[in-house]
Amino acid sequence: MNMQVSAAVLQSREYPEANITKSGIEFEFSRQLRVRYDRATRSIWSHWAPLPRPCFNPGLLADIRAYYDFLAASSSRVECYGEECLIEYVVLASATPGVFNLGGDLDLFKQLIDGRDQAGLLRYGRACIDVLYRNYVGHDLPVTTISLVQGECLGGGFEAALSSDLIIAEKSSRFGFPEILFNLFPGMGAYSFLERKIGQARAEQLITSGRIYSAEEMHALGVVDELTEDRQGEAAAVRLVTHRQRSRNGLAALAAVRRRVHHVQFSELLDVVRIWADAALRLTSRDLKLMQRLVSRQNGLGEAQAVH
Repeated sequence: MNMQVSAAVLQSREYPEANITKSGIEFEFSRQLRVRYDRATRSIWSHWAPLPRPCFNPGLLADIRAYYDFLAASSSRVECYGEECLIEYVVLASATPGVFNLGGDLDLFKQLIDGRDQAGLLRYGRACIDVLYRNYVGHDLPVTTISLVQGECLGGGFEAALSSDLIIAEKSSRFGFPEILFNLFPGMGAYSFLERKIGQARAEQLITSGRIYSAEEMHALGVVDELTEDRQGEAAAVRLVTHRQRSRNGLAALAAVRRRVHHVQFSELLDVVRIWADAALRLTSRDLKLMQRLVSRQNGLGEAQAVH
């Protein structure tokens, strides 16, 4: 059904209350997820602020799912100041200073592994790929998706960034998959997205190294599409959108062609999640101790950002 989403709909029981601003519309899905539509650039931005640590907890995943349901219902249009406005760009960003996202909820992983809860691991993994895949296919809309990385982008956070058509990164941002350090692998899309973007050998090297990479290194590898100075990420995204405006339709269609040619299917991501869950249940007590160290690091970063 072709459905235009208006401010009145946003104020219904299905979606959060809308706040009309000079530049567009803002609304809050929860304390962890805020969204704004910018009329000048025809872009809709989501900013997540996960609590108590900057990772994908189940509540945040549910919030993102609700936001993506809203996008799917919009037919890429939103009513703003009585006008029908197009949504042409969908931008992922973080509201947590210095952190894009640290990835999976390792504290939850440890609890599920300790409890031998395979169903719980699969349920969490499925929730992750549900939202990643929706972003990967552009929400089945004629839009271009952008990940704006400002700070630490690790594990599942890196996978989330890779699900977009374009990645813009500030120069101090850092990328990596720490999972191999506790004898696991990133199971929510990393291999599927990276293998198609930079090839099998480089993808496996990146995943298995356990290294933290600079934004410059990721740009040189072709993972990051555009580098920008620190604290200039949003301005860089606006410049990119403005520069592409004349050829936006063709470039959005080209992105759709890229997805069709590379052809990541949801069933592929789900099969990988099953492999990941089985591997997680084979972790040893030593592996789980190493995981706990990363949990402590996630908690430490969360506390540090709460102070700010």
